[in-house]
Amino acid sequence: MENNTTLSQKNKVLAQIANSELCIRTLDTSKINSLNFHDLAVWDIKTALEAAYEAGKQSVCK
Repeated sequence: MENNTTLSQKNKVLAQIANSELCIRTLDTSKINSLNFHDLAVWDIKTALEAAYEAGKQSVCK
């Protein structure tokens, strides 16, 4: 089970990846559809998944 610090760090990394790779400003749910739903190219999704995979590998190596 993850503690709050680990969960917070994970959420921060995911938000950074979403922002840098997918141009998604926030991962927080809102009542504005344009902030909750995004059209994304598959190559952008692949890049984001690769970044998340690498972040996971780096967290295990620490």
